[in-house]
Amino acid sequence: MDSRGHFFYIVKMLTRLKKVTLPVLIALSALSVSGSAAFYSVYGLSKLFAGAQLQVIIMAGSLEVSKLVIASLLYQYWDSLNKVLRTYLTAAAFVLVLITSMGIYGFLSAAYQETYSTYTVSEKRIDFLEQKEAFFSEDVSRYDTELERISTTINELSKARATQIQVRDTSSATGLRTTVSTAELRLAQERIASEEANRKEVQAKRTVAADSLQSIQIQILEIESNSEVAAELGPLKYISEVTGWEMSRIVNILLLIIIFVFDPLAISLVIAANFAFAQLRPDETLYGELQHKDGTIEVPKEKELPYEEEEVDDAVKKSNPRLKRLGKKFKNLLRKNR
Repeated sequence: MDSRGHFFYIVKMLTRLKKVTLPVLIALSALSVSGSAAFYSVYGLSKLFAGAQLQVIIMAGSLEVSKLVIASLLYQYWDSLNKVLRTYLTAAAFVLVLITSMGIYGFLSAAYQETYSTYTVSEKRIDFLEQKEAFFSEDVSRYDTELERISTTINELSKARATQIQVRDTSSATGLRTTVSTAELRLAQERIASEEANRKEVQAKRTVAADSLQSIQIQILEIESNSEVAAELGPLKYISEVTGWEMSRIVNILLLIIIFVFDPLAISLVIAANFAFAQLRPDETLYGELQHKDGTIEVPKEKELPYEEEEVDDAVKKSNPRLKRLGKKFKNLLRKNR
Protein backbone atom coordinates (compact mmCIF):
# COMPACT_ATOMS: atom_id res chain seq x y z
CA MET A 1 0.00 0.00 0.00
CA ASP A 2 1.51 3.36 -1.05
CA SER A 3 1.51 6.60 0.96
CA ARG A 4 -1.73 7.72 -0.64
CA GLY A 5 -3.38 4.48 0.39
CA HIS A 6 -2.11 4.96 3.95
CA PHE A 7 -3.56 8.48 4.00
CA PHE A 8 -6.99 7.35 2.86
CA TYR A 9 -6.90 4.48 5.35
CA ILE A 10 -6.15 6.88 8.23
CA VAL A 11 -8.90 9.25 7.10
CA LYS A 12 -11.33 6.34 6.93
CA MET A 13 -10.39 5.17 10.42
CA LEU A 14 -10.75 8.70 11.88
CA THR A 15 -14.15 9.06 10.23
CA ARG A 16 -15.26 5.75 11.66
CA LEU A 17 -13.90 6.71 15.11
CA LYS A 18 -15.78 10.00 14.94
CA LYS A 19 -19.00 8.15 14.20
CA VAL A 20 -18.48 5.77 17.10
CA THR A 21 -17.50 8.43 19.68
CA LEU A 22 -20.98 9.79 20.40
CA PRO A 23 -22.69 6.38 20.73
CA VAL A 24 -19.93 5.24 23.09
CA LEU A 25 -20.32 8.39 25.20
CA ILE A 26 -24.08 7.85 25.34
CA ALA A 27 -23.54 4.23 26.37
CA LEU A 28 -21.06 5.21 29.09
CA SER A 29 -23.46 7.87 30.40
CA ALA A 30 -26.27 5.33 30.43
CA LEU A 31 -24.10 2.87 32.35
CA SER A 32 -23.00 5.49 34.89
CA VAL A 33 -26.51 6.83 35.55
CA SER A 34 -28.04 3.34 35.59
CA GLY A 35 -25.29 2.00 37.83
CA SER A 36 -25.59 4.81 40.37
CA ALA A 37 -29.38 4.58 40.32
CA ALA A 38 -29.16 0.82 40.87
CA PHE A 39 -26.70 1.26 43.74
CA TYR A 40 -28.80 3.87 45.55
CA SER A 41 -31.98 1.89 44.95
CA VAL A 42 -30.53 -1.43 46.15
CA TYR A 43 -28.94 0.23 49.18
CA GLY A 44 -32.15 2.07 50.07
CA LEU A 45 -34.31 -1.06 49.72
CA SER A 46 -31.84 -3.11 51.79
CA LYS A 47 -32.10 -0.54 54.60
CA LEU A 48 -35.87 -0.53 54.29
CA PHE A 49 -36.00 -4.33 54.71
CA ALA A 50 -33.02 -4.71 57.04
CA GLY A 51 -34.26 -8.08 58.31
CA ALA A 52 -33.41 -9.75 54.98
CA GLN A 53 -30.71 -7.42 53.70
CA LEU A 54 -28.73 -9.88 51.55
CA GLN A 55 -31.85 -11.35 49.96
CA VAL A 56 -33.18 -7.88 49.16
CA ILE A 57 -29.85 -6.88 47.58
CA ILE A 58 -29.90 -9.95 45.29
CA MET A 59 -33.55 -9.40 44.35
CA ALA A 60 -33.23 -5.65 43.75
CA GLY A 61 -30.00 -6.09 41.76
CA SER A 62 -31.61 -8.62 39.42
CA LEU A 63 -34.61 -6.34 38.97
CA GLU A 64 -32.35 -3.41 38.07
CA VAL A 65 -30.56 -5.45 35.39
CA SER A 66 -33.83 -6.78 34.00
CA LYS A 67 -35.21 -3.26 33.78
CA LEU A 68 -32.41 -2.16 31.45
CA VAL A 69 -32.78 -5.35 29.39
CA ILE A 70 -36.53 -4.75 29.06
CA ALA A 71 -35.92 -1.17 27.88
CA SER A 72 -33.51 -2.36 25.17
CA LEU A 73 -35.82 -5.23 24.21
CA LEU A 74 -38.85 -2.97 23.82
CA TYR A 75 -36.91 -0.51 21.69
CA GLN A 76 -35.40 -3.04 19.32
CA TYR A 77 -38.34 -5.46 18.95
CA TRP A 78 -41.36 -3.25 19.55
CA ASP A 79 -43.04 -4.16 16.28
CA SER A 80 -42.14 -7.84 16.52
CA LEU A 81 -43.35 -8.52 20.04
CA ASN A 82 -46.76 -9.90 20.83
CA LYS A 83 -49.13 -7.17 22.03
CA VAL A 84 -49.82 -8.91 25.32
CA LEU A 85 -46.11 -9.42 26.05
CA ARG A 86 -45.33 -5.90 24.93
CA THR A 87 -47.98 -4.46 27.23
CA TYR A 88 -46.76 -6.53 30.17
CA LEU A 89 -43.11 -5.59 29.64
CA THR A 90 -44.03 -1.91 29.41
CA ALA A 91 -46.01 -2.11 32.64
CA ALA A 92 -43.20 -4.07 34.31
CA ALA A 93 -40.63 -1.46 33.28
CA PHE A 94 -42.85 1.31 34.67
CA VAL A 95 -43.30 -0.52 37.99
CA LEU A 96 -39.54 -1.16 38.19
CA VAL A 97 -38.93 2.54 37.67
CA LEU A 98 -41.27 3.25 40.62
CA ILE A 99 -39.46 0.67 42.78
CA THR A 100 -36.09 2.16 41.90
CA SER A 101 -37.38 5.66 42.64
CA MET A 102 -38.71 4.47 45.99
CA GLY A 103 -35.31 2.98 46.86
CA ILE A 104 -33.51 6.19 45.86
CA TYR A 105 -35.97 8.26 47.88
CA GLY A 106 -35.42 6.04 50.91
CA PHE A 107 -31.64 6.27 50.59
CA LEU A 108 -31.55 10.06 50.22
CA SER A 109 -34.16 10.69 52.91
CA ALA A 110 -32.29 8.44 55.35
CA ALA A 111 -29.07 10.35 54.65
CA TYR A 112 -30.86 13.65 55.26
CA GLN A 113 -32.45 12.39 58.47
CA GLU A 114 -29.05 11.33 59.79
CA THR A 115 -27.57 14.72 58.99
CA TYR A 116 -30.58 16.55 60.39
CA SER A 117 -30.47 14.53 63.61
CA THR A 118 -26.87 15.58 64.17
CA TYR A 119 -27.85 19.16 63.39
CA THR A 120 -30.75 18.97 65.86
CA VAL A 121 -28.43 17.71 68.61
CA SER A 122 -26.08 20.62 67.98
CA GLU A 123 -28.97 23.08 68.03
CA LYS A 124 -30.25 21.68 71.33
CA ARG A 125 -26.78 21.91 72.85
CA ILE A 126 -26.58 25.52 71.74
CA ASP A 127 -30.05 26.26 73.19
CA PHE A 128 -29.05 24.71 76.53
CA LEU A 129 -25.81 26.67 76.62
CA GLU A 130 -27.65 29.87 75.73
CA GLN A 131 -29.98 29.34 78.70
CA LYS A 132 -26.97 28.94 81.00
CA GLU A 133 -25.44 32.00 79.36
CA ALA A 134 -28.54 34.05 80.16
CA PHE A 135 -28.51 32.78 83.77
CA PHE A 136 -24.86 33.73 84.41
CA SER A 137 -25.34 37.00 82.54
CA GLU A 138 -28.13 37.91 84.97
CA ASP A 139 -25.86 36.98 87.89
CA VAL A 140 -23.09 39.21 86.58
CA SER A 141 -25.56 42.08 86.13
CA ARG A 142 -26.91 41.57 89.66
CA TYR A 143 -23.42 41.51 91.14
CA ASP A 144 -22.51 44.66 89.22
CA THR A 145 -25.56 46.40 90.66
CA GLU A 146 -24.65 45.22 94.17
CA LEU A 147 -21.08 46.45 93.82
CA GLU A 148 -22.33 49.82 92.63
CA ARG A 149 -24.61 50.11 95.68
CA ILE A 150 -21.79 49.15 98.02
CA SER A 151 -19.48 51.73 96.47
CA THR A 152 -22.16 54.42 96.85
CA THR A 153 -22.73 53.46 100.52
CA ILE A 154 -19.02 53.55 101.29
CA ASN A 155 -18.72 56.98 99.69
CA GLU A 156 -21.61 58.27 101.80
CA LEU A 157 -20.19 56.79 105.02
CA SER A 158 -16.75 58.19 104.36
CA LYS A 159 -18.26 61.70 104.55
CA ALA A 160 -19.26 61.25 108.24
CA ARG A 161 -17.49 63.66 110.68
CA ALA A 162 -17.33 64.15 114.39
CA THR A 163 -20.09 66.49 115.67
CA GLN A 164 -19.95 69.03 118.48
CA ILE A 165 -22.28 68.49 121.44
CA GLN A 166 -22.84 70.28 124.79
CA VAL A 167 -22.54 68.41 128.05
CA ARG A 168 -23.08 69.53 131.71
CA ASP A 169 -20.04 70.91 133.44
CA THR A 170 -20.34 72.38 136.96
CA SER A 171 -17.04 74.11 136.68
CA SER A 172 -18.31 76.18 133.82
CA ALA A 173 -20.04 79.47 134.45
CA THR A 174 -22.90 78.50 132.22
CA GLY A 175 -23.04 74.93 133.51
CA LEU A 176 -22.52 73.56 129.97
CA ARG A 177 -19.41 72.59 128.08
CA THR A 178 -18.98 72.09 124.30
CA THR A 179 -17.17 68.88 123.27
CA VAL A 180 -16.80 66.52 120.22
CA SER A 181 -18.84 63.30 119.85
CA THR A 182 -17.05 60.41 117.98
CA ALA A 183 -19.85 57.83 118.31
CA GLU A 184 -21.26 58.49 114.84
CA LEU A 185 -17.77 58.46 113.37
CA ARG A 186 -17.00 55.08 114.93
CA LEU A 187 -20.33 53.73 113.70
CA ALA A 188 -19.58 54.92 110.15
CA GLN A 189 -16.15 53.31 110.23
CA GLU A 190 -17.64 50.02 111.40
CA ARG A 191 -20.18 50.09 108.56
CA ILE A 192 -17.47 50.94 106.05
CA ALA A 193 -15.44 47.92 107.17
CA SER A 194 -18.54 45.74 106.88
CA GLU A 195 -19.33 47.04 103.39
CA GLU A 196 -15.71 46.49 102.32
CA ALA A 197 -15.91 42.85 103.40
CA ASN A 198 -19.25 42.52 101.59
CA ARG A 199 -17.75 44.05 98.44
CA LYS A 200 -14.89 41.52 98.44
CA GLU A 201 -17.38 38.67 98.75
CA VAL A 202 -19.59 40.02 95.95
CA GLN A 203 -16.53 40.66 93.77
CA ALA A 204 -15.40 37.03 94.21
CA LYS A 205 -18.86 35.75 93.26
CA ARG A 206 -18.94 38.05 90.26
CA THR A 207 -15.56 36.74 89.10
CA VAL A 208 -16.83 33.15 89.25
CA ALA A 209 -20.01 34.06 87.35
CA ALA A 210 -18.05 36.01 84.71
CA ASP A 211 -15.64 33.11 84.19
CA SER A 212 -18.54 30.68 83.78
CA LEU A 213 -20.23 33.06 81.36
CA GLN A 214 -17.06 33.37 79.27
CA SER A 215 -16.59 29.58 79.23
CA ILE A 216 -20.14 29.04 78.00
CA GLN A 217 -19.77 31.68 75.30
CA ILE A 218 -16.58 29.97 74.08
CA GLN A 219 -18.40 26.60 73.93
CA ILE A 220 -21.22 28.12 71.87
CA LEU A 221 -18.70 29.71 69.52
CA GLU A 222 -16.83 26.41 69.08
CA ILE A 223 -20.04 24.50 68.29
CA GLU A 224 -21.18 27.11 65.76
CA SER A 225 -17.78 27.41 64.04
CA ASN A 226 -16.80 23.71 64.01
CA SER A 227 -20.16 22.26 63.00
CA GLU A 228 -19.79 20.68 59.54
CA VAL A 229 -23.43 19.69 59.65
CA ALA A 230 -24.49 23.33 59.96
CA ALA A 231 -22.39 24.14 56.89
CA GLU A 232 -23.98 21.27 54.95
CA LEU A 233 -27.50 22.34 55.83
CA GLY A 234 -26.69 26.04 55.43
CA PRO A 235 -28.25 26.41 51.94
CA LEU A 236 -31.40 24.57 53.01
CA LYS A 237 -31.66 26.71 56.13
CA TYR A 238 -31.27 29.86 54.03
CA ILE A 239 -33.98 28.74 51.58
CA SER A 240 -36.19 27.91 54.54
CA GLU A 241 -35.75 31.40 55.97
CA VAL A 242 -36.40 33.05 52.60
CA THR A 243 -39.47 31.01 51.64
CA GLY A 244 -40.86 30.54 55.13
CA TRP A 245 -41.16 26.78 54.55
CA GLU A 246 -39.86 24.11 56.87
CA MET A 247 -36.61 22.40 55.92
CA SER A 248 -38.34 19.01 55.73
CA ARG A 249 -40.75 20.35 53.10
CA ILE A 250 -37.94 21.81 51.01
CA VAL A 251 -35.96 18.54 51.19
CA ASN A 252 -39.05 16.53 50.22
CA ILE A 253 -39.57 18.67 47.09
CA LEU A 254 -35.89 18.35 46.20
CA LEU A 255 -35.96 14.56 46.59
CA LEU A 256 -39.06 14.25 44.41
CA ILE A 257 -37.36 16.29 41.67
CA ILE A 258 -34.29 14.04 41.84
CA ILE A 259 -36.17 10.73 41.66
CA PHE A 260 -38.43 11.94 38.84
CA VAL A 261 -35.31 12.70 36.77
CA PHE A 262 -32.86 10.01 37.91
CA ASP A 263 -34.26 6.66 36.80
CA PRO A 264 -36.28 7.92 33.79
CA LEU A 265 -33.04 9.50 32.57
CA ALA A 266 -31.27 6.15 32.91
CA ILE A 267 -33.96 4.43 30.83
CA SER A 268 -33.87 7.21 28.23
CA LEU A 269 -30.09 6.98 27.92
CA VAL A 270 -30.28 3.21 27.45
CA ILE A 271 -32.80 3.69 24.63
CA ALA A 272 -30.66 6.50 23.16
CA ALA A 273 -27.60 4.23 23.20
CA ASN A 274 -29.54 1.54 21.32
CA PHE A 275 -30.63 4.15 18.78
CA ALA A 276 -27.11 5.54 18.35
CA PHE A 277 -25.55 2.14 17.77
CA ALA A 278 -28.37 1.26 15.38
CA GLN A 279 -27.42 4.28 13.31
CA LEU A 280 -23.93 2.84 12.87
CA ARG A 281 -25.25 -0.33 11.23
CA PRO A 282 -25.62 0.20 7.45
CA ASP A 283 -28.66 -0.94 5.50
CA GLU A 284 -28.30 -3.63 2.82
CA THR A 285 -29.48 -2.60 -0.63
CA LEU A 286 -31.21 -4.76 -3.22
CA TYR A 287 -27.85 -5.67 -4.80
CA GLY A 288 -26.24 -6.71 -1.51
CA GLU A 289 -24.33 -3.44 -1.00
CA LEU A 290 -24.12 -1.69 2.38
CA GLN A 291 -25.56 1.82 2.43
CA HIS A 292 -24.51 3.94 5.46
CA LYS A 293 -26.63 6.68 7.04
CA ASP A 294 -24.43 9.38 5.51
CA GLY A 295 -25.22 8.09 1.99
CA THR A 296 -21.97 6.27 1.28
CA ILE A 297 -22.16 2.79 -0.23
CA GLU A 298 -19.78 -0.01 0.67
CA VAL A 299 -19.37 -3.29 -1.20
CA PRO A 300 -18.67 -6.23 1.12
CA LYS A 301 -15.63 -8.32 0.33
CA GLU A 302 -17.71 -11.40 -0.27
CA LYS A 303 -19.66 -9.42 -2.92
CA GLU A 304 -16.55 -8.32 -4.86
CA LEU A 305 -15.77 -9.80 -8.25
CA PRO A 306 -13.99 -13.14 -7.84
CA TYR A 307 -11.04 -12.20 -10.01
CA GLU A 308 -7.46 -12.47 -8.89
CA GLU A 309 -4.33 -11.29 -10.70
CA GLU A 310 -2.91 -14.82 -10.80
CA GLU A 311 -6.01 -16.16 -12.54
CA VAL A 312 -5.86 -13.37 -15.09
CA ASP A 313 -2.16 -14.01 -15.74
CA ASP A 314 -2.82 -17.71 -16.37
CA ALA A 315 -5.64 -16.92 -18.76
CA VAL A 316 -3.51 -14.41 -20.62
CA LYS A 317 -0.62 -16.82 -21.05
CA LYS A 318 -2.87 -19.35 -22.74
CA SER A 319 -4.51 -16.83 -25.06
CA ASN A 320 -3.54 -14.98 -28.18
CA PRO A 321 -1.84 -11.53 -28.23
CA ARG A 322 -5.18 -9.79 -28.45
CA LEU A 323 -6.46 -11.41 -25.33
CA LYS A 324 -3.10 -10.62 -23.71
CA ARG A 325 -3.65 -6.92 -24.31
CA LEU A 326 -7.22 -7.17 -23.00
CA GLY A 327 -5.89 -9.01 -19.93
CA LYS A 328 -3.46 -6.18 -19.15
CA LYS A 329 -6.23 -3.62 -19.46
CA PHE A 330 -8.46 -5.73 -17.21
CA LYS A 331 -5.64 -6.09 -14.68
CA ASN A 332 -5.08 -2.32 -14.60
CA LEU A 333 -8.82 -1.80 -14.21
CA LEU A 334 -8.86 -4.15 -11.20
CA ARG A 335 -5.96 -2.28 -9.60
CA LYS A 336 -7.70 1.06 -10.02
CA ASN A 337 -10.94 -0.22 -8.47
CA ARG A 338 -9.16 -1.60 -5.41
